[in-house]
Amino acid sequence: MDRVLESSLTFPDGVRLVARLWKPQGDGPWPVLLMRQPYGRGIASTVTYVHPSWYAGHGFLVVVQDVRGRGASEGDFGGFAQEAADGAATIRWARSLEGSNGRVGTYGFSYQGLTQLLNAGGEAGDVDALPDCLAPAMCGLDERLHWASEGGAHWWALGLGWALQLAAEGCRRRGDGAGWREIRRSLQHGDYTEEGLALLERHDPRGMGLGWLRRDPAGPESWTVHPVAPALLQRPLLLIGGWHDPHLRGVLDLWQRARNAGGDPELVIGAWSHLDWRGGLDRELLAFFRRHLQDPPPRRVPADPTAPQAAAPAPIRLQCAATATWHRLSQAAAASPSTVAAAGWSLHSCGLAAIRCDEGELRPLAAPGARPASGPAAGGTVVVVHDPWRPVPGRGGHLGPDPGPVERADLDRRGDVACFSTAPLEEALWLLGTFRLQLWVSADQPSFDLCAALSEVSADGGSVRQLSTGLARFGPPSAPADAPRTLTLQPLATLVAAGQRLRLSLAAAAWPQIAVNPGDGSLPAGGSGSRHRVISLTLELAGAHLGLEPLIRAN
Repeated sequence: MDRVLESSLTFPDGVRLVARLWKPQGDGPWPVLLMRQPYGRGIASTVTYVHPSWYAGHGFLVVVQDVRGRGASEGDFGGFAQEAADGAATIRWARSLEGSNGRVGTYGFSYQGLTQLLNAGGEAGDVDALPDCLAPAMCGLDERLHWASEGGAHWWALGLGWALQLAAEGCRRRGDGAGWREIRRSLQHGDYTEEGLALLERHDPRGMGLGWLRRDPAGPESWTVHPVAPALLQRPLLLIGGWHDPHLRGVLDLWQRARNAGGDPELVIGAWSHLDWRGGLDRELLAFFRRHLQDPPPRRVPADPTAPQAAAPAPIRLQCAATATWHRLSQAAAASPSTVAAAGWSLHSCGLAAIRCDEGELRPLAAPGARPASGPAAGGTVVVVHDPWRPVPGRGGHLGPDPGPVERADLDRRGDVACFSTAPLEEALWLLGTFRLQLWVSADQPSFDLCAALSEVSADGGSVRQLSTGLARFGPPSAPADAPRTLTLQPLATLVAAGQRLRLSLAAAAWPQIAVNPGDGSLPAGGSGSRHRVISLTLELAGAHLGLEPLIRAN
């Protein structure tokens, strides 16, 4: 059995950060695995990772630290802004722990992912403050694009939910049981999407999450992009993402930054959401940490024949969302679109695409995989009316409380959703990359949202399985009405079977994934209200284009 100990690190300002240690049996020395998190060291991210005792049983001294102002650690919680200095000091401390062999690796996802990258030692040239290897998952450096918004619109349900979770921990630490229960009740009953801002203003007025929601995400002004030292990106790096996770673009950005810095990062993307990794990745993590921290691996641990081999890992491993099979790709392969994707699809309708879900067409601009379509020669016009009394729901995807592929046939039958479908595919179609839509759209109000979903439609038309979603918010400062609008969907890797159809669905809302647009140019902040306007969108299809860009240019 491993040994569990409590330890702490005291900073020059007198603040003490508390950590829990899991030590292997014996006297060591052992390499250290470090996780720094804001949710309580006892939880140790076991929602996605195996318990630390498992890693201890394989010869690692595991340290899970409560960050400043969280759990049992002292001080005031300041969010990401506090982590660079605290992280560097913690790495130095971990190297000197009793039983440590002086090598430190870091792991963790989401907040715990970014704590691995925020490190003041890199800028100072303090190599001992940098981990020897790191495995950040589901995170990014840009607070606007990788943590708070997409397409100029706040992540509403996700952003509020996470900010309220952090606020509840503040209530617990202050002994405010009533505040904790008020937040918990709102989250459990789903009322938080309407009352969450007021709860944050009451219980965490200076919190990072509320600060994001008050800030306009239309542009980068006043938003933070965290610096990361090239020396850190040149360390052995295993980046982990999920096709249904909102931070995927942040992971892809990190991969590109590491390559640009001269690093050789590994990239693994599974058919996972933020909290559901379908069995986890711990065996691969164990192999990664053994390669870079253990020399030699401990003989007392029997070899696991099902574990990934340590030699020459592929730089990119991707899981197909449709079949759950894994694919190993080189950088060149990830940068190469298929023949169909290189040309894309055009949009066609006689004007009925919003009232008949089977009327609008997606026509391939290159022939493979689909029969030639019949119908109008080019383009067409479709009008979509957004009624704030009954906004189109957002469902599944990467931004919903219910992430992943979902059935959306009922949504496509609505009269405020315009649908465009291919002919039945003559052969299976492999899709890898990021869909980008270019479309001329005008509105009768100063601001509007355009929300897209890509789906596969069964041969009989009865099932519509959503594969990817994307959205964009347009207001007075955005492109003029005579210029095309651009919308980017979540990156994906999937296989669409022969006989199925691809479908693009367009709407003017995705509540509560994003706030309902009032139409008057003001910053949306919640559901529909009495001042929200009916918005009519006119989609001009001539020249419209849906294309699939390579994965590694997804950012």
